[in-house]
Amino acid sequence: MNKTWFVLKNEILRIVTRRSFVLTLVLIPLISFLAVWGIGQIRGTQAGDTLSNVFTDDANQPELEGYIDYSGLLENNTVDLQGRLERYEDEESAKADLEAGKIAAYYVITAGYVETGKVFYYRPDFNPLAAFDDASGLRKALEQSLLSDNENLAERLANPMVLERVYLKPQSERDEDNIMTFFLPYGVTLLFYMIIMSSSSMMLSSISDEKQNRVMEILMSSVKPLQLLTGKIIALGLVGLLQSIVWGGAGLLLLRLSGRTFNLPDSFQLPPQMLAWFVIFFILGYSIYASLLGGLGALVPNIKEASQITFIILAPMILPLMLIGALINRPNAVLSVVLSLFPLSSPVAMITRMSATQVPFWQAGLAVLLLAGTCFLTIRAAAGMFRAQNLIAGQKADIKTFFMALIGRA
Repeated sequence: MNKTWFVLKNEILRIVTRRSFVLTLVLIPLISFLAVWGIGQIRGTQAGDTLSNVFTDDANQPELEGYIDYSGLLENNTVDLQGRLERYEDEESAKADLEAGKIAAYYVITAGYVETGKVFYYRPDFNPLAAFDDASGLRKALEQSLLSDNENLAERLANPMVLERVYLKPQSERDEDNIMTFFLPYGVTLLFYMIIMSSSSMMLSSISDEKQNRVMEILMSSVKPLQLLTGKIIALGLVGLLQSIVWGGAGLLLLRLSGRTFNLPDSFQLPPQMLAWFVIFFILGYSIYASLLGGLGALVPNIKEASQITFIILAPMILPLMLIGALINRPNAVLSVVLSLFPLSSPVAMITRMSATQVPFWQAGLAVLLLAGTCFLTIRAAAGMFRAQNLIAGQKADIKTFFMALIGRA
């Protein structure tokens, strides 16, 4: 136990005092602060700028446009076009104001508009973005004029469907049309995946570096392989949690300093027990993948030899990200349940489901039990790969050699 504690303490001190770790821990929040400050400065000094000005030769060109109505549809329209579109009786006067710089462009609604729908748009330069806002106002005026005799039909054209969903089974109270229905579980899943992957990947890097620097030979003279593996798993897990806490705290501070809040509707509030599930699935998921990558690091002579096998090992955890749309939209479907119970994909898939809907307690409990059993087996299997010969020298390995070593056949 004392030697495991020695490995744990040494590993934490080695990582947190490393320049790359400190820079990553500090620079990411710092860059975020600078980006928010820079955006605030730009908005403060250039609030009147628009994207369309990028395509024009003169940023001070007037935004007012004109129109000539030969069809007579807009004579009695009730849509307010003042400040956006100016009415002209003929093209000559509109063209004169265009050349004088009083308007930026003008529309010509043809006499046969009802039959053909043709409207001509004249402007002195090529700027497709500048006309979008004013064109929408003209379009609305034309629609209202075409349907002036039937107000109900005009209303249906503007709002063709008032959809009310009725579910025969109990569903989440979240509004499916709200963008947060998808992006809240997506964000939580992506964050959880990044924390597990970054923390467990440090195990492979740590063992490979110590083997190349021949530090491993010194450690093996006084520490047993199982003690070394256990100490490193705990240490790197604590470092990963530290990194997550610092970045999460910096994010909340950034919101406060920017004068914004992150207030979600009640239906999108994650329950308090979600934090407990988050920690449980992180510990178990991280322990499984850290032990697998640790065993791989012990087996191969350097990190380059492990690059191809690493993707195969991490593939089950990546699979829920590839199917995240199905997990969020159909969290109780058979595929979603299977992925959330299968131990190698369970951490990411179950967190996605919990963020999207209420998962039955027995499913979450069963997933934890399966994860705990798998964690115990993978740590024991990886410890078998932590033999002195592997840790000191290693061997060229492929995916077959790795799995044979994992089951104790190599």
